[in-house]
Amino acid sequence: MTELNGEPAGIRELTALAMTNYGHFTTMRVQDGRVRGLSLHLDRLVRDCGVLFGTDPDRDRIRELARRAVADTEGPLTVRVTVYDPDLGLERPGADATPRILVTTRPPAAPALPPLSVRTAPHHRDLPEVKHVGLFGLLRLRRLAQLDGYDDVLLTDERGAVSEGATWNVGFFDGDRLLWPDAACLPGVTQELLRCGHGGPQHTARIDRERLGELRAAFALNAGVGVRPIRSIDGVEFDPEHPVLATLRKEYATTEAEPL
Repeated sequence: MTELNGEPAGIRELTALAMTNYGHFTTMRVQDGRVRGLSLHLDRLVRDCGVLFGTDPDRDRIRELARRAVADTEGPLTVRVTVYDPDLGLERPGADATPRILVTTRPPAAPALPPLSVRTAPHHRDLPEVKHVGLFGLLRLRRLAQLDGYDDVLLTDERGAVSEGATWNVGFFDGDRLLWPDAACLPGVTQELLRCGHGGPQHTARIDRERLGELRAAFALNAGVGVRPIRSIDGVEFDPEHPVLATLRKEYATTEAEPL
């Protein structure tokens, strides 16, 4: 399914997204017409549209278009909502914009993926607080990591502190509490759901690479996979079967999903 404002997306409109690459998106896992953290996904789209285009999208219209995309399907689906203006060109990105809603679907990620082996790389995303479509730097670092035998890349900031994964947030457990990096990163929906729903102690702190050996567990978070264990970062090993991971997965699985 690929629809732009509720109509089949044409070659011209899709080519414009590929050529200009200016816009933002959110990705949701939809099952039985419901989404965990739907309100947060919609908040993200409204917030980011204001930053990039200076306008507010219609939340109800977004929900309607997403419902259309999953109406005749069974089982879970990954739904991506991208907001961009196919008439906005490279020469005059400052022209008045009329953002449109592109809805695409794809099969969901496997329900139980193996733990990740990642390496760190220094990188600062443009506008890290916005989930924008400029993914080149992230995908290049992910590709280089995979060519060297890792599964993915974990970004560090100019201080050498951990910030986020290529397309996921990261969290840690030090034996007593959850730790969230205080570096600039995208505020993730799955991360926010767990931060609000977790009953144990948690803290936001600077996580330097040198501190990784002190931590008991590490995990990746996004809407596609939920909570995924990390087994190593730069060769530092973590317990992928630590009980806290099962607790987090249970807390996420019992988060009430909202109807589209």
